[in-house]
Amino acid sequence: MVRRRVPEHHLAEETKNLVSVSMAVVATISALVLGLLLSNANNSFNAVQGQVTTLSAEILRLDQLLRRYGSDTKSAREKLREYAERKRDDLFPKNPADVALGNQSTYELLQEVEDLVLTVKAANARDEWWLAQAMTLASKIGDTRFILAQHTEQGTPRAALLLLVFWLTLLFASFTLFAPSNLLSTATLTLCALAIAGAVGMILELERGFGGLVQVSPLPMNHAVAVLQAEARNETAGGHT
Repeated sequence: MVRRRVPEHHLAEETKNLVSVSMAVVATISALVLGLLLSNANNSFNAVQGQVTTLSAEILRLDQLLRRYGSDTKSAREKLREYAERKRDDLFPKNPADVALGNQSTYELLQEVEDLVLTVKAANARDEWWLAQAMTLASKIGDTRFILAQHTEQGTPRAALLLLVFWLTLLFASFTLFAPSNLLSTATLTLCALAIAGAVGMILELERGFGGLVQVSPLPMNHAVAVLQAEARNETAGGHT
């Protein structure tokens, strides 16, 4: 304990009261900042989850539009399915270290989808509407891709986290000044320190979003890919009958 290294006359009751009041201020500020950072990190995490859900929904809607248009968009739909599979693998790879939010080669597949849609010649006003809607959705998918790619550059400034860690270190150091030197005190302070460290770690994990211990759900993208693959199998089976 720190108190063993501090002269006894520095541990008077007046000193204890001064340290307690000073650390109460630090504890209050630390609690407010920690809560704010956790809230911001959670909001960021939920926003990314919403973007992934939106991306999967837009892919399914685009496939539906192209399917309703007719057989002229078959190539575009096949390329869209390939894009969805690749995007799913970019966001949720088997190896978390392989996350690639801004994979250019994957985006080029989406551009190929747009090029294939543009090659389709509309025969009437109805077809023009379908194609216009398809291009709008493809553009939205591209927008979502860039928003997700920018996610890696966001997060709590490291200076703010370092300042918070300094406050917490100062706070726990003050605890050891007057804490009795026994196993229970040591265990209590250690567990409290681990709890606070876990909160700071949770902030970093929530802001990361992909490839960490806490990840956004891959279910929306998995569902979109499964639907596209099932439709492709059904169409292949229908073509053989």
